Amino acid sequence: MAKKSRRARRRRATRGAVKGGTVSKPGDRTEVEVAAGPRPATSGFTEQYAYVYDDLKRIAILAGTLFAVLIALSFLIQ
Repeated sequence: MAKKSRRARRRRATRGAVKGGTVSKPGDRTEVEVAAGPRPATSGFTEQYAYVYDDLKRIAILAGTLFAVLIALSFLIQ
């Protein structure tokens, strides 16, 4: 059985919510507006995670170099 998504859980939780002091009935399908908190000011991913790209590039270069050394050693040590 698959897990239910957060959206489905949120919809199920808002169906029985109280709106305007009255309790909604099971057959009543009124939409409840969920107040969102203040959004933090965000900039693009490239600005925030530029160091991650540099680190990944460094790791890829190092891995490629070590892989080439292993291949060269496999020919030398036969």
